[in-house]
Amino acid sequence: MQEFLLPPLDQITTDDERFMREALKEALKASKAKEVPVGCVIVKDNQIIARGYNQVELLKDATAHAEILAITSAESVVDNWRLKGCTLYCTLEPCLMCAGAMLLSRLDALVWGAPDIRLGANGSWIDIFSTKHPLHTLQIRSGVLIEWCQQPLKQFFQQRRKENDARKNGE
Repeated sequence: MQEFLLPPLDQITTDDERFMREALKEALKASKAKEVPVGCVIVKDNQIIARGYNQVELLKDATAHAEILAITSAESVVDNWRLKGCTLYCTLEPCLMCAGAMLLSRLDALVWGAPDIRLGANGSWIDIFSTKHPLHTLQIRSGVLIEWCQQPLKQFFQQRRKENDARKNGE
């Protein structure tokens, strides 16, 4: 699988882009591990306190999404399950499971890059965030570095289709 590129630092103009670039570094780790290339970082007080990347295949665990792993790590760092004052940056729109974990952990904000038409829970498939939560409001910004976040996913699934076709043809 070809390695994907990160956006050049001279093209990064906002904190959201800077932290999304860090999430892309995590997606690169997933890609190298032959996992769906999704990466995540959690930021508090303008500092990254946790990182995660998809490890579903490695851990043989359907819940080992980048967001879940980063949330668990951040909760350990702050020694609390409540992640008040934290922002989660993820290269892909969260699924329903991850969106639920974000609400439960009381994150202040979510910033994501590429939409997920198959499982996205912020409008691409369903929108769990459109219903006002009785206890918590999560600020959301989407489409940050969208092209850069889509690139590794497109490469991953193109490669997977190519390998499946080769297997079908007995190669």
